[in-house]
Amino acid sequence: MILPARIDAIEEAYEFFLGYASQGLSTESVGVRNHLEKFDEALTGLGELLAAEVGGTGLDAAAFRPFIGVIERDSSDAQAAIRMVLAHPTIHSQIVDNLNANIHVRALLTDLFLIDEMLKPRS
Repeated sequence: MILPARIDAIEEAYEFFLGYASQGLSTESVGVRNHLEKFDEALTGLGELLAAEVGGTGLDAAAFRPFIGVIERDSSDAQAAIRMVLAHPTIHSQIVDNLNANIHVRALLTDLFLIDEMLKPRS
């Protein structure tokens, strides 16, 4: 999966979770596991993909390397939370609300927004 598709999958899942959490469901609704699985998939190997993307831009890869390390840690931490939630038999709204509020998920989102903006070509 290419970087824009991964970022889109992560954003789409997060936005779905915001709506899901606000519903106050005590049972699991259709689609929540699918979004969690896509989120999980998008995080796997993300650091390696980012390093390759930066390498292909002509930007100073050494300047990006430490931040890619931050993204790898944040994505690993967020992925741990996502996998724990996926293991639960019923993913109700309060669980998703707590996942959305998780600092690792939020940090990952802002990390990705920053590096995505940095990698966009400028005229």
